[in-house]
Formats: sequence, C-alpha cells, structure tokens
Amino acid sequence: MPRYRRSRIEVIRDILKEARKGANKTRIMYRSSLNFACFTRYFEELIKKGLIVEVEPNPNGVKIYKTSEKGLRLLEVLEKAEELI
Repeated sequence: MPRYRRSRIEVIRDILKEARKGANKTRIMYRSSLNFACFTRYFEELIKKGLIVEVEPNPNGVKIYKTSEKGLRLLEVLEKAEELI
C-alpha cells in the first residue's frame, strides 16, 4: 500500500479520534502513527486550544487525556468534511 504524507488536518483528526475515549500520551502517539517530536508539537497545541484535556489519572498514576467537548465538535466537522471529499 503506498504511503502518503498526511495533512495537518488529518493528523489533528487522528489525534482527536484516538483520544476520544481517553488514553495516555504514548497510546495516542502510537495509534496516531507519529514520532515523538511531531506528536509533542501537535499535542501541546491541542491542549492549549482546549481540544484535549487531562482527566483523572488511572490507578497507576498515569495521566490520561481525552478529547474535550470542543474537540469532539471539531472532530465531527472534520469527519463530515472528509465524507464530502
């Protein structure tokens, strides 16, 4: 299968989608298929804009992040736009 470079919007969509149910940074990073540097840059921006929020840590003390309501609205718009293309 040929590989292609994802757009910024596609990367943001993938991160928001993976964080929808809540996960730690590592899981979101791997499931979004990003390296650490790229993931960190996008992730910090999404947190600053309120699209991803930190929720209660799991019993092991690992921080869990989840797509916020604002992020879910954006994800819905991005998925609808993708359907139209």
